[in-house]
Amino acid sequence: MSTREAAAGPDGASSPGSRVTIAQVASRAGVSPTTVSHVLSGKRVVGAATRGTVLEAIRELGYRPNFVARNLRTRQSHMIAVVVPDITNPFYAVLTRGLADAVDAAGYGTYVCNTDGQHERERKFFEDVMDRGVDGIVFASGETAAELSFGPADASTPIICIGEQLDHPLCDAVVPDDEAGSREAGAFLAARGYTRVAMIQGPPHYGAPRTAGFRAAMQAAKRKVPAQRMVRGDWTRKGGYEAMKKLMAHSPPPDAVFCANDLMAIGAMDVAHELGLAVPDDLAIVGFDDVDAATIVTPQLTTVRNPAYDAGSTAGDLLLSRMSGRYTGSGRTVVLPCPLVTRGSA
Repeated sequence: MSTREAAAGPDGASSPGSRVTIAQVASRAGVSPTTVSHVLSGKRVVGAATRGTVLEAIRELGYRPNFVARNLRTRQSHMIAVVVPDITNPFYAVLTRGLADAVDAAGYGTYVCNTDGQHERERKFFEDVMDRGVDGIVFASGETAAELSFGPADASTPIICIGEQLDHPLCDAVVPDDEAGSREAGAFLAARGYTRVAMIQGPPHYGAPRTAGFRAAMQAAKRKVPAQRMVRGDWTRKGGYEAMKKLMAHSPPPDAVFCANDLMAIGAMDVAHELGLAVPDDLAIVGFDDVDAATIVTPQLTTVRNPAYDAGSTAGDLLLSRMSGRYTGSGRTVVLPCPLVTRGSA
């Protein structure tokens, strides 16, 4: 018996400050410890009356499962790590919520590794969570994930990569169709008659499909996009503001801009308002992601909807199928559509 556990009294109670055990719950409920375990795990059928008696005993005694002991016994942590470049970006917050909602009912918790978009930190977090023995990993940074190397011990941990399939025996991918969405956004601007279309891209190594889709749309519309109209931001509102300032310094300035995410698009709108430009009459702005803030700004932002919640919940479902053994096959790829949502900014 550990120092935190005490023998049950006549009514199954424990001494103050001690951890309540399954044996004590069983004594209070008048059942075997095995029956209590079946109620807790849900893996065996227990009669409704007995189940109710056990749950009442759990409530009365304040029993909480000893996850450390369970993890040592089962060699499972019941934890899933999600590695994201910026948790303050609303897209990743919503993605994480979708993941947590999907796995919570199955008894899994999640913890977030925020990397600030730094490749070395992303690699270090990956190695750390592997060493900690998590049951699954969601890697929401496809460009860096492609550079990861896996040791023999890593082959048993299921991985879901948001954006790209990896060379890993238990890796599945959830891929928002960034390229098609960006192509639709570019074609929309061209069809509206804008001729000096610019793009605020993400930082180096990020968002390549969005740039590719935009370039394809401009080429199809026979719109030239000189180098000075292709600038980079850092995914933040401030980064979009600074990038838009650079674009407006050229003569002639752009009459439309496609931004690789909504936060940078809102930063671009800040510049337009600061310069006294009417959006979209003087400058059209289109974003990507469709975060909640897209409908708060004035005018409301035309943007490409990136299904963050669906990406997270789909990743959770794929992980659960791997971790439960329901799926043991080769890597799967789920592609999520990214449609254009037209509002007032373009």
